[in-house]
Amino acid sequence: MRLSFRLLFVFILLMAAESIAAQDLSSIIQRAPNQEAFWSVTVRGENGQIIESLNPDKSIVPASNQKLVTSAAILDYFGADYRFETKIFGNGRMEGDTWLGDLIVKGSGDPSISGDLYDDDRYYVFDHFLEQLKEKGIQSIQGNLIADVSLFDDQLYPKGWDWYDMSFYYGVQISPLSFNNNAVDLEVFADGAIGDTPAISWFPDSTDYVRFINEQVISHPSTEYDEYYRREMGGNTIVLGSSLPQGYYEDESLSIDNPPKYFLDSFKKYLNRNGVEFKGPVIVPGQAFQYDKSTVLASHRSKPMSELVKWLNKESDNFYTEMLVKKLSAETSDEPGNFEDGIEQVKIFLTNLGIDTAYVQMNDASGMASGNFNQTQILSDLLYKMQGHPEFDAYFASMSVAGIDGTLAHRMKGTPLYNNFKGKSGFVTGVRTLSGYMKASSGRNLIVSLATNNYISEKVRPIDAVHEEILMYLYENY
Repeated sequence: MRLSFRLLFVFILLMAAESIAAQDLSSIIQRAPNQEAFWSVTVRGENGQIIESLNPDKSIVPASNQKLVTSAAILDYFGADYRFETKIFGNGRMEGDTWLGDLIVKGSGDPSISGDLYDDDRYYVFDHFLEQLKEKGIQSIQGNLIADVSLFDDQLYPKGWDWYDMSFYYGVQISPLSFNNNAVDLEVFADGAIGDTPAISWFPDSTDYVRFINEQVISHPSTEYDEYYRREMGGNTIVLGSSLPQGYYEDESLSIDNPPKYFLDSFKKYLNRNGVEFKGPVIVPGQAFQYDKSTVLASHRSKPMSELVKWLNKESDNFYTEMLVKKLSAETSDEPGNFEDGIEQVKIFLTNLGIDTAYVQMNDASGMASGNFNQTQILSDLLYKMQGHPEFDAYFASMSVAGIDGTLAHRMKGTPLYNNFKGKSGFVTGVRTLSGYMKASSGRNLIVSLATNNYISEKVRPIDAVHEEILMYLYENY
């Protein structure tokens, strides 16, 4: 009996020692899986002072935490109330109910000509254009449909993007005139017999702008889904080679080539389906294209910038991010907007905010490119200093809320971090990051930036679990 009591006493001591060890940042990292990984943590209090840290001044790959930097600069320059305006100019004249002449759509850099901010109505903006054309009595058009893409230069991708990503919605081409995020939305229905080819459909309205080579196969219901999509470089032929279990449903947004032509082609077909006959060609001329801008036949103003930035950060949208940084370049230069200048404008913003950019390397605005580097102490300093910025309310509102929405919708549920931590996650292969704002159990406000780099695993859940353990440690001890 005495021996059993001693064993119980030793066990309690060991448990207490383990509990004490758990209340230490370094011990959490030491117990973490993926010990091959590099970890960096910076925690700031309400006055901006660092109160906990691990490798705060070491370079990390920020992944989509880079969007925190870019979106701050965008709000700083444009303000939360800024709205894009996309116009359709008419070069010609009315004769009866026919417009004799060309329609020119001038790209404004608006990334939201899609259903993202319009209750999934992907034709919302087209319908707005159509209504205005009909109000002017136009029932047919005899002329060309032309895109003015002079706002941006001709570079379609930022430096450092991987060719593999360019087939998918997160690696689309960037153009000042876009539709449906420069992607087609594919649906696959594996409803046939094993060995059959699954049926497919796609938006916009099974357009022939793209050509699908459907080499997919329906497999036994017990097998796993095996994805394969590839768009040919420089064209719109997309090979589908997935294996789908019988009864499986899959949807995927896949990139297209030549966004302004895609916009024009889609708009022309939309007009013809909805009472405005248009048989002329669609044309995307070069930068030197000149035309009369005195006649505006239709125009659309976007939702305010605060809503676009909210989508950008909550959904971690690469397309919105790169579109906005090119727009930033175009607005601050006499030259067409370009990635490099836009990124330089972001770094100028950081400098003006009092942040040393010597250790900030940006090859793109969104964080997907290789060669991006930052520090958790810099990211946390940005979050701290943005609290005093005139656009902080819009910036804070753009953050994902743990357990509620965005990329954090399924994380931290059932913990005190639920609806508490507000921030931005990040992921590229071997990298997981998380930065944002939270309130500790004491009521103290904390700013946290976590980064795990160089881990060898295809799964992010073990890393997420450690990040959340760190947040819980901070919640309970501050």
